[in-house]
Amino acid sequence: MTANPPSFQGQSPAQSRRRRARPHPVAVPPGRTTGRWVEAGLLILALVIGLSGFVLTALNRTGSSPAQTLMLSAALVMIAIIVHLWVRWMAPWADPVILPAAVALNGIGLAMIQRLDLSYMRLEQWDLVIGMKQAVWTGLGVALFCAVLLLRDYRRLRRWDRWAMWLGLAFLILPFIPGLGQEINGARIWIHAGPMSFQPAELTKVLLAVFFASYLVSNRDNLALAGRRILGMNLPKPRHLLPLLVVWGVSILVLVAQKDLGSSVLLFGLFVVTLYVATNRRSWLLIGAALFLPAAWFAATHISHVQSRVAGWLHAMDPEVYDSGRSWQLVTGLFGMASGGIIGTGWGKGYPTTVTFANSDFIFTSLSEELGLTGSLAILMLYLILIERGLRTALSLRDGFGKLLAVGLSFTIALQVFVVVGGVTRLIPLTGLTTPFLAYGGSSLVANWIILALLVRLSDAARRPATTAPQIIDTAELPTSIRRAVLDAAPTPDDPSQEAPA
Repeated sequence: MTANPPSFQGQSPAQSRRRRARPHPVAVPPGRTTGRWVEAGLLILALVIGLSGFVLTALNRTGSSPAQTLMLSAALVMIAIIVHLWVRWMAPWADPVILPAAVALNGIGLAMIQRLDLSYMRLEQWDLVIGMKQAVWTGLGVALFCAVLLLRDYRRLRRWDRWAMWLGLAFLILPFIPGLGQEINGARIWIHAGPMSFQPAELTKVLLAVFFASYLVSNRDNLALAGRRILGMNLPKPRHLLPLLVVWGVSILVLVAQKDLGSSVLLFGLFVVTLYVATNRRSWLLIGAALFLPAAWFAATHISHVQSRVAGWLHAMDPEVYDSGRSWQLVTGLFGMASGGIIGTGWGKGYPTTVTFANSDFIFTSLSEELGLTGSLAILMLYLILIERGLRTALSLRDGFGKLLAVGLSFTIALQVFVVVGGVTRLIPLTGLTTPFLAYGGSSLVANWIILALLVRLSDAARRPATTAPQIIDTAELPTSIRRAVLDAAPTPDDPSQEAPA
């Protein structure tokens, strides 16, 4: 049973809003810790990992520390200090492991990009020197991270679910606008704004995760209703397939019109998994696979760009395919990872620049060559920790919207890592997605810092003690007018005067 909002207890909405405007210190119950000092210690360890990459690269490549290395190292330290202090102030009960894992990955990525820059400068390939650009994008991502944390009550995102849907779809359409969109390497997924390029689909995944969570928590009962029972499974009624068909249509449009297999898989997989978690019916997974696999087969056999990627995957070692360039990048990356062995060649001692897009699409192979299998597994373990803490947050949250949002955001990172690593290791065809926090790509980096901020906010609400935790008002079944009145009057998590019911 949910608690009544403060406006129903003799407090007007205006009084509630005035109370929310005044920040209050959070009282720590006896025997409980916020975890901020644990986070500080883990951040120091994360900085040591990232700075070690800078130092070893400089020593092995130049014998000294060039000015650019010192600048990027200082930028990484400042980022860690800023985000820690901001989380300590805005989300004191947040999970202490999420932020250090992301900072460690971001630091490793900056160090590897700087290592590649030194090789590109020696080869006089100045257009590939992007270390400072990546630092600027990281700074922008941190700024948006801090901005998102200003939202003290994540449940307010449900008010903007329709706006999130329309804005996410608008981002998908932007590359089709003449003069703004641009086709690169066969895929029309880029827009240009001055000297910078951007993939708007990266922000789409964040916006649609918010919309999916809001929509499914409001309609999960209808979607969970059983229709006919076939082969031991309860299939949904035909009218309840409409949302799935709409998302499927959007994903196929992205696949066919933009020739972007990665974003199509990411968007459709996000919705299907969130739908499965909301309804707990395996039939949705089978229906999703039955819808997507034929479309993927059609694209692999009729769309030239996807055809080329599939041929390079299936026949990578075929001399004809290799000489045509369809598998050259993949095979070169595989040989690079093989040359790294168990412990790698060492920072700055390999030849990762022989692979095209070594600092973006194939940064995982670059790291695998110089850090070896041991370093690659350590990086994957950092991702696993980040995803596990996100799912742990989902289990600890008290409301359906927060649970689904945490699951969706965590699965987004997991699926993107799987698609990228699976592509460069020849497990699945290459998709063109970038590795979260590691690879160069402003859109991906910014979107992942936003995802990180949402996970931090969600974990703060999940870990708060009962005396300071936000009151959970499940408005999924309420009429729209009553729902908005309840949300207007609901207190924020930073209001210690409101106690949860015993």
